[in-house]
Amino acid sequence: MRFDNHRVVITAAGRDFGRTLALQLADLGAEIFLSARSIAAAECVRDEIRDRGHQQVHAFACDLTDSASIRDFAASVALHTDHIDLLVNNGSRYLEGADLLSASDSDVIDTIASGATGTVLTVKNFLPLLLNSDKPDVVTMVSACGTAGHQRSDAHDAFYAAKSAQAGFAEILSKRLRPQGVRVISLYPPDFDNTDPLSEEWENTPRGAKDALTAQSLVECILFAVAQPRDCFIKAFHFEQV
Repeated sequence: MRFDNHRVVITAAGRDFGRTLALQLADLGAEIFLSARSIAAAECVRDEIRDRGHQQVHAFACDLTDSASIRDFAASVALHTDHIDLLVNNGSRYLEGADLLSASDSDVIDTIASGATGTVLTVKNFLPLLLNSDKPDVVTMVSACGTAGHQRSDAHDAFYAAKSAQAGFAEILSKRLRPQGVRVISLYPPDFDNTDPLSEEWENTPRGAKDALTAQSLVECILFAVAQPRDCFIKAFHFEQV
């Protein structure tokens, strides 16, 4: 499926999976509005996309722990377009450490604020633009850590808390936004391999049954869900952990 008629907002797209998704959707024709905490990081990915021949890409700074920054991001996007078709909540700080005492109070606050509060406020501020679309979708990159009973990650308890909050938010949001035609799609991946999509390894990454989940497969899950007819509400993708 081509995405030539899609306008897409992606948070935390300055590196890792956010960057991967921005590059892939741009290659498929989407107009991309990407953010990163640092404007330099966002502009770097914007320039990578432009170097591939795609000019419909815009870079913004957005700190997901700062409500004013989120509002400014949404307002800036609204200066370019009257609607968006896809919002990808990719941003969430990772915090490692199986010992609750291993993280500072500020690290805990930052982790929960970026993943939980940041996700809620991002959807809230972009919802008016989504409701102007005839094909609105919200995709949230949660994590296996947001699944009840999951305990296989070495992530800090605060990260588990943030991801559980995202999961609960997406669950109720799916129910409440369906009457307005907005689909809410959540992905719950374990740790996965995120090969640089501009490298030779991208096409050669092992993707067998015994291999770790790949960014390629996550991108394809998102594309599959968004490409479905509007009566098909795929709420979540859950993955086996190797």
